[in-house]
Amino acid sequence: MKTNDTCPLEQVASCKNVPEHHEPVDTAGAPFQPGHILDGRFKILEVLSRSGMGTIFKAEDLENSNQLVAIKVPHLEYESDPNFFSRFQREEKIGLELSHRFVLKFIPVENKSRPYLVTEYLKGCTLEHLLKAMRPLPEKDAIKISSLICEALGYMHDNGVIHRDLKPQNVMICCDGTIRIMDFGIARDVASRRITHVGNTSSMGTPDYMAPEQVKGKRADKRTDIYNLGAVLYEMLTGVVPFQDENPWAALNARVTGDPVAPRKLNPDISAQAEEVVLRAMQRDCDERYPSAAAMKAELDTVAHVRVTGLADRLISPAPWQPGLLQRPWVLALAMIGPVVVGIAILLVLLLHGHASR
Repeated sequence: MKTNDTCPLEQVASCKNVPEHHEPVDTAGAPFQPGHILDGRFKILEVLSRSGMGTIFKAEDLENSNQLVAIKVPHLEYESDPNFFSRFQREEKIGLELSHRFVLKFIPVENKSRPYLVTEYLKGCTLEHLLKAMRPLPEKDAIKISSLICEALGYMHDNGVIHRDLKPQNVMICCDGTIRIMDFGIARDVASRRITHVGNTSSMGTPDYMAPEQVKGKRADKRTDIYNLGAVLYEMLTGVVPFQDENPWAALNARVTGDPVAPRKLNPDISAQAEEVVLRAMQRDCDERYPSAAAMKAELDTVAHVRVTGLADRLISPAPWQPGLLQRPWVLALAMIGPVVVGIAILLVLLLHGHASR
């Protein structure tokens, strides 16, 4: 598939005329409102998104010809959290050290009045939004998008960075025909051995795309990103995530004890070669996956010539999930009502004691 350097997705039908999209946001309680000037440099234009951790704004950089930028501001309650602040600093450090056309560009800012990150502003939509509008994607489109992601991952890995949370929400499909890998919130610098946890979001990753070693709490490496990408490609080709279960514990157990359903059983239009690429990337044993993003990209770029080894015929069904003691419903119910019962008992004792003292 030939494309030019300025528009890598030129021949990807799914990505033509991509709209500039972001979900409606409730701006009540946002730290800034449109018109606010942050640190005398950034003029806030609108709120792009809000989460439990922070708010992202669209703004103009008044010191750089009113260039549009995105500003990520954490909620005040997290600014004093040492773990969160460490993670926030690490995300900025990693972002500023990376420079690749398919990786989100961070903008250095000195003398901040409060913690925040500034990045380029991207026009387009996330791969997650694209999949909501069209699933599954045509095979050639899914293969091309994955190849571009591989290029970005290869650059990151060569520079000692493991993303650890690759998912459709963190891939931007831009109006100019390029992509961006985003969100380095749990990315790891290979030189650092420190792992941080923030609230309920750990350094593990997102359940639907997690590699088995992440489920087990083991150290992630570049092959973890390969698995994550394999799971994303699986969803692009089939329209569903690899392990579907309403119970998240059962879904996590499935990826540790077995394999996903063969992609061609879900979408017969997929070629055997594309299925082979997906299943090799998603091998439970790290050593059985592609050794690098470059190796995976090489096969994606010549997918018609990929040797089919029969991985789809050797898939193992996941073992049934057996909940641990702390995950059993009656234990959870007891844990919830236990404090209430104890509180009532204490209140009764105090009331009886007070009555007896009269």
